[in-house]
Amino acid sequence: MSIILHVDVNSAFLSWTAIERLRQGDPVDLRTIPSVIGGDEEIRHGVVLARSVPSKAYGIVTGESLFEARRKCPDLVVVAPDRAVYSRQSEAMFNLLSDYSSVIQRFSIDECYVDYTEAEARFGPPVELAHLIRQRFKEELGFTVNIGVSTNRVLAKMASELEKPDRVHTLWPEEIAEKMWPLPVERLYMVGEATAAKLRQINLNTIGELAAFDSLHLKSLLKAHGSLIWNYANGIDPSPVVPEGSEEQKEICRSTTLAVDLTDREALCQVLMMLAEDVGRDLRKSGKAAGQISVVLKASDFKQSSRQIQTEAVNRTNELYRYGVKAFDELWQGQPIRLIGLNAGQLTAAGTQQLSMFDQADKDRQDELEKTIDQIRQKYGRHSIQRGGLNELE
Repeated sequence: MSIILHVDVNSAFLSWTAIERLRQGDPVDLRTIPSVIGGDEEIRHGVVLARSVPSKAYGIVTGESLFEARRKCPDLVVVAPDRAVYSRQSEAMFNLLSDYSSVIQRFSIDECYVDYTEAEARFGPPVELAHLIRQRFKEELGFTVNIGVSTNRVLAKMASELEKPDRVHTLWPEEIAEKMWPLPVERLYMVGEATAAKLRQINLNTIGELAAFDSLHLKSLLKAHGSLIWNYANGIDPSPVVPEGSEEQKEICRSTTLAVDLTDREALCQVLMMLAEDVGRDLRKSGKAAGQISVVLKASDFKQSSRQIQTEAVNRTNELYRYGVKAFDELWQGQPIRLIGLNAGQLTAAGTQQLSMFDQADKDRQDELEKTIDQIRQKYGRHSIQRGGLNELE
């Protein structure tokens, strides 16, 4: 029997920003005052992406404008997102988990799956280990996580969502009926608002009712997505945890689920740059280059779309970003986006493409620059050096 952990950071962007400011000498923990992660404090625009617990007392909600949030709380502290800080904290998260398993699959910047099956003999029962990991995150890195424990990915993810923050939950197959089936149908992974509305129209209001429904009828109503969510409702998920660098890995993927739906192109491109930095770093670390770049977009109703672009073999961040923006602009039609992903596929050994003498000289300079940036960040942290503005890169 497999043992899978799903690890998810609680209020990642706000927590990571608060930790970084404390390290830089700020005497105030953003998590203890009315504060939000949003737009630029100087120009006062944008939306609330993340909020502290004290801000909730003022009625501030994610997704509303910063103008409205400040109207509710004039003393509100607004901090702009910092992708470099988030990347550094994310890397620290995965480094800690690697103490216990080499089979780790990043799902987004603040969550991942860990296959603990083989490691149990060394580190002991999974629930005890999950509590140990949870405590290490709090004491060593300063932020809290939820950890779900089960036999496959979907059950582990559902377990981690049961109650937050700073909790460990199990959702073993024998616990599905008690813990998962009574939940509202929209609590099931991959059931968004639009899908939930369709399910409620046929009187499927709980996950248990969905699990008991005829699978063929559901497939006729919702196509392949109907089969997927029926399997999930019954705790079925055969997908393995695929670690980076394994023979099974066909591509390097990074995605992030946004705190609110975004319709601002600049904000979405900021996320793409963050993803390109992570993908580029991992490509260079593995000595690989990508011949195909794809962008994945998912709306709040979980309707997913993607666009692929064939490229020369690339692994430099700026090139990944440019191709990502090109794919994004060809794909996006202005719809609100909840998840955005950047995938690098058709992996080959780096440096195998044929270049002219002049192209080679330029490539060597760019490769040396990327190598220097990687080394500086590895030694001094991801926040120690940042790239130019987005307008310079497009």
